[in-house]
Order: sequence, then structure tokens, then C-alpha cells
Amino acid sequence: MICDGRKMPAVKGLLLGLGLLLTAGSALAGEPTPLVVATWGGAYEAAQRAALFAPFSEATGIPVQTVPYDGGVAALEDADGWTVVDMAIADADTACEAGLVEALDPAILAPAPDGTPAAEDFLPGAFRPCAVMHLVYATVLAYDERAFPGEKPRTVADFFDLARFPGERALRRAPVGLLEWALLSYGVPRTQVYDLLSTERGLTLAFRRLDRLRPQLRWWQAGDKPIRMLLDGEVAMASAYNGRVFAAQNAGAPLTVIWDGQLLDANVWAIPAGADRQRAEAFIRFVTRAPAMANLANHISYGPARRSAQRRIGRHVETGVPMEVHLPTAPRHLERAVVQDHRWYTRTHELRERRFRGWLEEGR
Repeated sequence: MICDGRKMPAVKGLLLGLGLLLTAGSALAGEPTPLVVATWGGAYEAAQRAALFAPFSEATGIPVQTVPYDGGVAALEDADGWTVVDMAIADADTACEAGLVEALDPAILAPAPDGTPAAEDFLPGAFRPCAVMHLVYATVLAYDERAFPGEKPRTVADFFDLARFPGERALRRAPVGLLEWALLSYGVPRTQVYDLLSTERGLTLAFRRLDRLRPQLRWWQAGDKPIRMLLDGEVAMASAYNGRVFAAQNAGAPLTVIWDGQLLDANVWAIPAGADRQRAEAFIRFVTRAPAMANLANHISYGPARRSAQRRIGRHVETGVPMEVHLPTAPRHLERAVVQDHRWYTRTHELRERRFRGWLEEGR
């Protein structure tokens, strides 16, 4: 067979499809072996099940089993049995350098429905050495409307203002986002945040600002935890993933997002070292097709990483709410967002972790 470069993705797709059929048919005497996806639980996982996992199983006959993953790199050191993992870009790049995830060839990805090659259809920066971007999300600050019947918090600075906006706060127990917000609360311009955080002065200022919250600071790790804390009245404000807040709002929860200083990031699919590459690549190709990505965005408010998927976004599958205005990539939201600097995160991984652990110890 003679193939030019433009036809190679289609040929690889055919081979992957054949691999799926072989895998599904290899257990005729019993149930096929599940494909194991490490992902984030809660409303996000529920949306993935409906939009991605169930269609994949229906198309291939292969069941999808999930295991909990709350981010970071350390979990990949004990990822035995995982087929694919849904990661933040910075974690995936760090894991790639450590040899904890496999190299990923973008040629396995399907073209857009109109034939546009994947390389032209995905957003800039989507292809990492060991991963491929599939959605854009924001870590936002949100509040319980019941906690503030009068004046409402509107900025990052308000999150740090315990006098005007009293009540306990919740942040993710990791040096992700909180350092940027600490500097933004001083009035540091968004474009200068990472330059300042690359200095000792910047880190000192950030942790000094966090000291202000320490007496009323609570921590979360699992993505659904801050939503529960807000709804149960445990905290008045919390950081959270924007899709989790939207899911709660969609169910009638009295929560509001502060669209100021939200940290824009993206999730990627990666293959843990030693996993079944054939099945992992077939799964990644399936769930990164434009219809699959758009389907996920119609379940939960995360922006797809393909232009052709963006054009397919409509209304929420259950409530009929127009989804585009709730996405972190909506133009009105981008004006005040901070785009996560993945190079800075990868470069400072050990430093951030060490300084954060030390700051936690100081408060004991």
C-alpha cells in the first residue's frame, strides 16, 4: 500500500479500529477486559460517562471502568492497571520528563468532520510530548449567595478581604492558583504575575497574603468537595472548577462565580508508562473527535480543544441552557482570566511543593 503523509492518520485510525475489534472479540467466552480511565469524579465524571465513555463502549463493546484521580504526578508512580489518565497539562509535562507517561503521536488523532487535519483543528499548544489537550477549564473563585445578602464579592481582592466579606474560605490543598490569586489581590497586573512569582520577593509576597486567610482557611482535594462545602454552609467562598460550579447552579444551587482572575488551564489525555498502548490510543482517538468533544461541552461547561467542536456546541442536554456563555473561553470571561504558564509550573514544581509544605507546617 502506498500512503502519503495526508493519508497516514486515516490508515492509523483503521488499524486502531481493527485493534478495538480484536480486543473486544478476544474475550468471546466472557466479558471483555475493562479499559481503565483515571479521572476526577463528581459531576465531571458523570458528564464524561454520558458523553464519552458510554458511546465508546457502545461502539467497541469494551466497558470503561474509572478510578479516582485528584491531580498531581505522584499518583502515577502507582498507576498499575490504568489505561489512560485525564491530567492537567503541567502535571502531564512533569510526568513526561519523569518517564511516568508514554510519548504520544498526534498522528493517531482523527481529522475534523470536514477533513481538516487534526494539527490544524486543535487549539495552539494542544500537542504535548506525552499528551493531547481535550478541554479548557478554569479554576474560579465562587461564593454562596446566602452568605452575602447585601454587597457581593466581585474580585480576587474581595476573596482576601475578611472584613468586608467575612466567612471561611476553601482552597485546593496544592500550590496551584492560590499564589497567582495572592498577587492579584495586591493589584499586580495579570501579565506580570508569573514574572514576579519567579522571584523570591514574589513568593514571599504571595505567602504573606495567604497568611491573612490562614485562620479561616479550609482545604479541599477532590473536585466535588468545595461545592459540598459551599452548599453545606461550611465556607462562604471557595476555589472550584468552573464546570462543577455550573453543574450545581444548573441544579438550582445559590452559587455565583467571580469571573476575575480565574486560572485558565487545560486537561489532556495521557497514557501511563507500561499501559496497553493500542487500547489507550484507540480510546483517545475516539474521545477527541469533534462530535465527542462537543457532546461533553453540552453536558458540562468546559471548552473543547478543537475548533470544529466549538462550532457544534449548543444547549445543555437536560435543561436546555445555552452553553457557550458558561464556558471559560467565552470572550467576556477571557478579558479577566489568567492563562496558566505551564512552563513556569513545570520548572517550579519541586520549589512550589517545598515552599507550600513549609508554609503549611508554619501554621500548625
